[in-house]
Amino acid sequence: MLLFLKLIDYLLAAVFIGAAVIIYFDSSNQQYLIVETGALAFTFFLFLLNRKSIENARKKAHKTEIEEKAEIYTSLLTHGNSLENNTIIPARVKALEYCQELINDYKTTRNLARSFYYVLQIATVILSGITPILVLVDKLEAGQNWLKWLPVICPALASIIASIVTSFPFQKNAVVANTIVELLEAEQEKFILGITPAYRCYDIVEETEQQQRVSQAVELFINQVNNIHLQQVKQATEQQEEKNKITPSQEESMSEKAKTEQPA
Repeated sequence: MLLFLKLIDYLLAAVFIGAAVIIYFDSSNQQYLIVETGALAFTFFLFLLNRKSIENARKKAHKTEIEEKAEIYTSLLTHGNSLENNTIIPARVKALEYCQELINDYKTTRNLARSFYYVLQIATVILSGITPILVLVDKLEAGQNWLKWLPVICPALASIIASIVTSFPFQKNAVVANTIVELLEAEQEKFILGITPAYRCYDIVEETEQQQRVSQAVELFINQVNNIHLQQVKQATEQQEEKNKITPSQEESMSEKAKTEQPA
């Protein structure tokens, strides 16, 4: 179902681009222009509707996958059949959904930070590299007035982009987000399979004690996920506080240096 919706998404995008090209190259005929504009608007509406359907189908498939992962653990227990009738499986599903939401958020942060970093770095290299070429072209083509501004604009843009990369640690954020994703995914797999002593309940024979240990495993998993997440939040807060503390001290040192450099 999801693959079929994606195929429709690509077809609608192709129809939308084709209608836009036809409108651009054949705008003399008013009748065709009105029809193509209506088709363009209708295609765009279907495209947005189909994107919503894809998102709903993805969420449904993701929820089904999490439920299957939650049932893997109970199938390995000695009293798994009786545990399926209580609240253990829904609790494990909620815990896995919570962890997966954090993983998805950090993956989005990682991808955005990485994309911004690469795009800005490539733009800086290109703008810095073409500046000498533009200077040479400006000397050869003296009659073109607009070429005189390019050797000035390109270095200025490269400097601005380099300042943005320096001010915003995109690379560091991508590395930190990727580390957290790996930690959360590893903890999630440990919880699903119960391969650590904190999550292992296979060797307990008594049903009541086994059910209690399974409930404790859910609680331990939530605490561990929160520790991984809150540790990153704490580090970000501490770095921001250190940055705020450094700024006034730098201003004081600069003012003192300016006073000492004044003539007597």
